This record gives sequence, C-alpha cells and structure tokens, in this order.
Amino acid sequence: MRFAKMLDIRTVAVIGGLSREEQGFKLRLGCEIVIATPGRMIDVLENRYLVLSRCTYIVLDEADRMIDMGFEPDVQRILDYMPVTNQKPDSDEIEDEEKLLANFASKNKYRQTVMFTATMPPAVERLARSYLRRPAVVYIGSAGKPTERTEQIVYMVTEAQKRKKLLEILGKGVEPPVIIFVNQKKGADVLAKGLEKMGFNACTLHGGKGQEQREFALASLKSGAKDILVATDVAGRGIDIRNVSLVI
Repeated sequence: MRFAKMLDIRTVAVIGGLSREEQGFKLRLGCEIVIATPGRMIDVLENRYLVLSRCTYIVLDEADRMIDMGFEPDVQRILDYMPVTNQKPDSDEIEDEEKLLANFASKNKYRQTVMFTATMPPAVERLARSYLRRPAVVYIGSAGKPTERTEQIVYMVTEAQKRKKLLEILGKGVEPPVIIFVNQKKGADVLAKGLEKMGFNACTLHGGKGQEQREFALASLKSGAKDILVATDVAGRGIDIRNVSLVI
C-alpha cells in the first residue's frame, strides 16, 4: 500500500478486525487493487460491496499456508466469483508470445491467476489444476532443498535436556541475530524471560501480540537492540531479517 501511494494507485485492505461498512464505502469509491483475507473477502462479495466482473488479475499469496489453515473452500468460492468470459483459451494460441502481448495491450485482457507457494501439497496442485490454464512454473532456488550455505544440525535430546542444550549452543558466542522457534505462545514468553534473566537480550513474536508489538520486536532485532527473537510459526514466513546466523 505504501508503494501504491507513490504510483497513484488506489488500494483497499479488506480484512477482519476493521469496520466492514467503512471498507465497503472505500470499495464503492473505486480502487485498482484489493488486498484481502479470504473470510472478509467472501463477506464483502456476498453483501455486494464488491463485484469482480472486471477483475483481470488475482494473486494467491502463500497458497499452501492458506490451505493448511483450512481456507481451501473459501479460496475456491472467491475464485468462483471471478468472471469466466476473460479466461485465456486452453489451446496452442496462448503459447504464441505475439498474440499474448497483443491481448495484454487490448481492453479485453485475459485473466491472470498467480499463485505463490513455498510447497506443492496435493491440495495446492488440485487448486492449480482447477483454476490455472497451461501455467508457467517458476522455481526460486532448489525445490525442497536449503541453500548450500546453510548447515543443518539435529540434536536428539529429551524434553528436560532442551534448555541445557540451548544454553550450551548460545554460550558458544553465536553472532546475532538469532531466531528460536517454539510451538506455543506461552512457551515463547517464558523462554524469552528466562533468557533475559541469564543475561541474553531477547524479544518475542507470536499470535498473541498486536501488530505494533510485532513490528517493534522485528525492528529491535534488525537494529541490533535485541539479539534473539523467540517466536512461534507466525514468524516462519514473510519476514525479512538479514544475516541471521542461527535458527533453532
């Protein structure tokens, strides 16, 4: 949305937690881009705040994550609201670069459906087969493999030995920033407090934090004010922290 202001593109965020009526008012004023979560998007479509008859570009970001969270039926319902009159033909015609460029320059553009996904489980493949026609597949990095500059180590320890092993690893003088993932919000807070008492500089990031608190935690880690981020899988995607030396 920050980029859009500079480019004079009108955007509307359609997300839960904010007034549906206010979002509906902004949509009726007109916009070029709608950024939405599945549940609220269905809400505004069903209440006719938004009609997708002229939509030519749809992006499913983190498609695998949405499906993991049980949003597959919602995503399918949203895609069913998309117009079918502007779907590109399932023929050799769409392999012709000149014809595609000519269409792109015309008023009756083919609909483009783009999916960003970290993994391709069966549910995502099923979605791709249903709604994409002769898609181009772009891989970034090697599918299913970490970068060659990453060393992976597995320690087999009991629950009682975890804390001791963690302190042993951190005690070796690891360069910050460090990210430690835990599976519960409460566990993140308890571990961060424990590390602070032992002289480490830690902050937390999890679903129980408000947006401002999350941004403050990330900013603290990036600026060097904090050395360790203790997080749940909320921080597993979509964050950009440079030069992380260790992930536990």
